[in-house]
Amino acid sequence: MYRILAAHAEVRERRNVLRHPHYAKPELLATGPNQLWSWDITKLLGPQKWTYFYLYVLLDVFSRYVVGWLLGERESAALAEHMLQDAHAKQAIQPGQLTVHADHGAPMISKPVAHLLADLGVTKTHSRPHVSNDNPFSESHFKTVKYQPTFPKRFGSREDALAFCRTFFPWYNEQHYHAGLGLLTPSSVHHGTAGEVLRARHQVLLAAHALHPERFLSGPPEHQSLPSAVWINPPSSPKEVLGV
Repeated sequence: MYRILAAHAEVRERRNVLRHPHYAKPELLATGPNQLWSWDITKLLGPQKWTYFYLYVLLDVFSRYVVGWLLGERESAALAEHMLQDAHAKQAIQPGQLTVHADHGAPMISKPVAHLLADLGVTKTHSRPHVSNDNPFSESHFKTVKYQPTFPKRFGSREDALAFCRTFFPWYNEQHYHAGLGLLTPSSVHHGTAGEVLRARHQVLLAAHALHPERFLSGPPEHQSLPSAVWINPPSSPKEVLGV
């Protein structure tokens, strides 16, 4: 009976089941600073239960440099506009230069933010709904924030949270040796001094090898270099990744 029904396209789901539309996977590439930014908002626990502060962070995907941040008491498109516009001006972004990526939070998909980015000549993209892996750099950065030894269980006030952020972000940009950047600081990668740092580091390693070659089991140290490209969701085909 089912074979006859299937032959006439009569076998189907009889319940009223919600069917989700297909969302294309965002595939975004950065080959240098200020080409691709990602941003997100995370909650910081306030002094009492069900009270929060909202930390907005705008991150350069290539350098992991925090180009803008803001602490608010609510999720707001107006606050997001202020952060984006301020970072855009400070980094001297030209029309058509930048793509800004975010998830589907209310401030991210708001009309004021969309209009602002359009006016600035900035392309905007969004993660697929309920897919956190589409915004991995912002998610990873929030983990770095909240795993800091000085990060408290709760903040006693907005001023306490603000004081933490004013200490954390300069340290993160200027002094944090990022594992994803070959133990370089985000600032050195973002501002183009990473090559000098890597050359100086290589000379130190060569001198150490000359004095104690037995400590280098793999032979003389090789010169380290930065990745030439950083992807959000690289294409599945190796040729597409290489641009062939």
